[in-house]
Amino acid sequence: MNRGPFVEGDLVQLTDPKGNYHTIILESRGRFHTHKGGISHDSIIGCDEGSVVRTELGVGYLALRPLLSDFVLSMPRGAAIIYPKDASEILFRADIRPGQTVVEAGVGSGALSLWLLQAVGSEGTLISIERREEFADVARGNVRTFFHGDPPSTWEIHIGDLNERLPEREAGSVDRVILDMLTPWECLDASLDALVPGGVILVYVATVTQLSRVMEAMRSTKQLTIPEASETMVRSWHVDGLAVRPDHRGAGHTGFLAWARKLAPDTELPERLGKKAKPDYADEDVEAWTPGAVKQRVETGKKIKQLRKDATNRANRANPGEQES
Repeated sequence: MNRGPFVEGDLVQLTDPKGNYHTIILESRGRFHTHKGGISHDSIIGCDEGSVVRTELGVGYLALRPLLSDFVLSMPRGAAIIYPKDASEILFRADIRPGQTVVEAGVGSGALSLWLLQAVGSEGTLISIERREEFADVARGNVRTFFHGDPPSTWEIHIGDLNERLPEREAGSVDRVILDMLTPWECLDASLDALVPGGVILVYVATVTQLSRVMEAMRSTKQLTIPEASETMVRSWHVDGLAVRPDHRGAGHTGFLAWARKLAPDTELPERLGKKAKPDYADEDVEAWTPGAVKQRVETGKKIKQLRKDATNRANRANPGEQES
């Protein structure tokens, strides 16, 4: 974690008088242009965090290093990111702690990877599995940018399918599994084989149909505690003297979480009292509720190429010494 005066290569979040954020990477002789005048990067280098820097026209901008929640909302991304409100809930529900071995799939643009890397600390390990190499490249660039150079040594990123890559690890060697994919029910067997008894598996899905299907799949494994599900909504408030009201804009639905813990081998859960049996349903009913034709948004090759380039360039600018060597 960087602290003290700003130095070349630092990420800086400039906040304008209207409260808009602008994230830049400090470069010697660099310049930030606005319609109210420019700001020289050299005028920021050497200043303490929380300083106000001014354009040639005298407009003040507050300069701070961005928090992780700020960074993930401003970084280049191709796949939809997991927003801070959901990331914090994932860390809570899965009980992510320093020293753990955590598996995540897929990686997308690396937003959740950053939260997990901070949570497992220097003694833990994050194993990220992503099917698409172009998304992995974007994630690598974003992680390098945030950590000012090389990714943490605690991070392993692999290209491929979880069902093929996870069995390469020793059974029962993983503390937590986080699945962020279209069809997570297809990866439960491999995930449970890798998970330690008592470990947590958590799934992030976007739609009600996905949630229904994965919850039923988790129950049917007979290897998990009764799964739970939730969604997180955040409503900020405008507070100015006696003018106190909810903000007009809020963070509504982004996704659902479903989680459970792995049972010991050959363990059967006791029957829950007071629970009525569910109505019978067949595989055909499940398929009708969650059609197999779940579509994945496919970014154009041109956009992905530009995202990879942007993420790599930002990472290089955040670590100028690496380029010189």
